[in-house]
Formats: sequence, C-alpha cells, structure tokens
Amino acid sequence: MNKLELIDTLKNECQITKKEATAIVDIFSDQISTVLAEGDRVEIRGLCSFFVKEYKSYPGRNPKTGESVTVASKKLPLFKIGKELKERLDF
Repeated sequence: MNKLELIDTLKNECQITKKEATAIVDIFSDQISTVLAEGDRVEIRGLCSFFVKEYKSYPGRNPKTGESVTVASKKLPLFKIGKELKERLDF
C-alpha cells in the first residue's frame, strides 16, 4: 500500500473528502518526522514504534581503493514492529 492507496482507504472508510483524508495522512507523517527530528520516540501501541538510533564514528575501508577512512557518526530512524502486529503476521 502506498500513500495514495492509504488516502483512498481512509476516505472511503471514514466517509470524508479526499482533501480531508490527504490532510490527515500528511499531518500524521509530518508529526512523526518532527518528533523523530527532536530525538523523541513515537509509539503506536500494538502496531509499531519509531525511534532514532545514534551510531558513533568508526574506522572503515573504501572497498574500491582499500584506503582506510573514518565513517562519520550518524543518526538513523528505526522501526520496530509491535507485539500484536507481529502475532497477527505470524499466524
């Protein structure tokens, strides 16, 4: 399912306009992005949680030249499946 399919499903299930459904999906995704950018965690019980993991810099190697390089520290968003969703998928 992509964003447009989600909007159509929301529109049909809630009997709202496509413009209203688009606004809801945009607010939801923008809010998750904002919270993660602030370094906080988003948890939707039973479905999933989103969080940011910080990785320290480490020595690496350029695979093309074999030269040693230092990989900069970075922050990456991660997704963890909720218990109820996991049980539903494991049928």
